[in-house]
Amino acid sequence: MPASIIPCLRYRDAPAAIEFLKRAFGFAEHAVHRDEQGGIAHAELVLGQAMIMLGTAREDTFGALQGVPEGKVTQSAYIVVPDPDAHHDRAVAAGAEVVLPLKTEAYGRGYSCRDPEGHLWHFGSYNPWAAP
Repeated sequence: MPASIIPCLRYRDAPAAIEFLKRAFGFAEHAVHRDEQGGIAHAELVLGQAMIMLGTAREDTFGALQGVPEGKVTQSAYIVVPDPDAHHDRAVAAGAEVVLPLKTEAYGRGYSCRDPEGHLWHFGSYNPWAAP
């Protein structure tokens, strides 16, 4: 089986983030496990064959290793979508902050945005797995 890379994110308000990611980007819940404080201990969201995992940011063992964005981010996710224009419009309508506008490049069409907590996302038609 080939390796899968699944980005992991932390949110101050993970329940609200899940609702935003579903509404703005089209993710669906695969699994959501709540904790005793009303936060999210662990969640898995899917979009096509892509998956992300997320949880509520806590000052625990994992929280000492990974936090929430504070301005610049050190990594981000690129997700292939079949219709970047429709995806862009959906994300904007849901309140995503577009940071690189929708445009066509030699390799495809896409855009970049931030979610309400500052995570950076890229969506586009370029599919590096597709045959040239």
